[in-house]
Amino acid sequence: MDKIKMTTPLVEMDGDEMTRVLWKEIKDELLLPFIDLNTEYYDLGLEYRNATDDQVTVDAAMATKKYGVAVKCATITPNAARMTEYNLKEMWKSPNGTIRSILDGTVFRAPIIVKGVEPLVKNWKKPITIARHAYGDVYKAVEMKIPGAGKAELVYTDTEGNEKRELIHEFKGAGIIQGMHNVEASIESFARSCFNYALDTKQDVWFATKDTISKKYDHTFKDIFAEIFKNEYEEKFKAAGIEYFYTLIDDAVARVIRSEGGYIWACKNYDGDVMSDMVATAFGSLSMMTSVLVSPQGYYEYEAAHGTVQRHYYRYLKGEQTSTNPIATIFAWTGALKKRGELDGINELMEFADKLEKATIATVEGGQMTGDLALITSIKDAKTLNSTDFIKAIRATLEAML
Repeated sequence: MDKIKMTTPLVEMDGDEMTRVLWKEIKDELLLPFIDLNTEYYDLGLEYRNATDDQVTVDAAMATKKYGVAVKCATITPNAARMTEYNLKEMWKSPNGTIRSILDGTVFRAPIIVKGVEPLVKNWKKPITIARHAYGDVYKAVEMKIPGAGKAELVYTDTEGNEKRELIHEFKGAGIIQGMHNVEASIESFARSCFNYALDTKQDVWFATKDTISKKYDHTFKDIFAEIFKNEYEEKFKAAGIEYFYTLIDDAVARVIRSEGGYIWACKNYDGDVMSDMVATAFGSLSMMTSVLVSPQGYYEYEAAHGTVQRHYYRYLKGEQTSTNPIATIFAWTGALKKRGELDGINELMEFADKLEKATIATVEGGQMTGDLALITSIKDAKTLNSTDFIKAIRATLEAML
């Protein structure tokens, strides 16, 4: 068959460790034989980010603004141990945080449902979509170690030089402080993205923060959501037969566990980071979660929601076989290809991406899977494949479909 042509590039952001290895195998086995792949490539591996003083991350985000659709591999956010391991110039910030700050918007994450992989929470019957705010909070925080006794203050200086101060803490000894921020325009975009996505998918929206403790920061989120819903969406929700409600984050966790699923759970940035991992694991695996950043300006960035699978990578470097699950990374590519096909009017590209998703699921449901799924599947006589053989098995299923 002739390869499918693309007219506009995808922004391709390569990553780190085991997911970088899988990234190449997915392209070689599942994409390049079928698509005349057109991408603008950016290497977000930690070595190159360090060599460019992390400018490559900014460049990749700006390219996403130019072309509208990006696909991203998992990347390392360095800690102290990584500073030594990679001989870094400095402890670079989260590349996801940098990209999301530039693009703004909301990250929507939903589990990939496969027969034979039942949720650990037995009453969950429908997918739970996490809507994660993609700007600010701890990911743009400024931190300081306090060496000893002294006073720490939060200071705001307006454009005319007037100051407003709040005491953070009167230190008697050493400690730490952290300053976080957000902007109302981004919170408004977050709210509208959640409400629009709910109308598109006909799902209820739950939103949760901790406004009883954070009476200004979290309460601002609550107030903005309430105002936008009342003024712009209340009647639309009634007509669609869906609901919006707000609750505290601890109450939301309890409600989620007791629910049957089938709704959008809107979370602030850090809450969404944590809760999406919880939801993904409870539905089967961290590698079974789709993730897309949707910007109000119409930019889309697709990625896997999990990390770089460091433990498997170290085994891979020793020449040992690994059974690393590539499904979320495959679905990052298919999501981006479908959106590129939609925006460019290339039905063949959309249809191919859809078939690749179906082939991936069919391979698992046919009893061939990676080790993480083999441990929890109810499929009898399931065969555990290593990473490479699993991708080849998906290719065989895909070719039969094509």
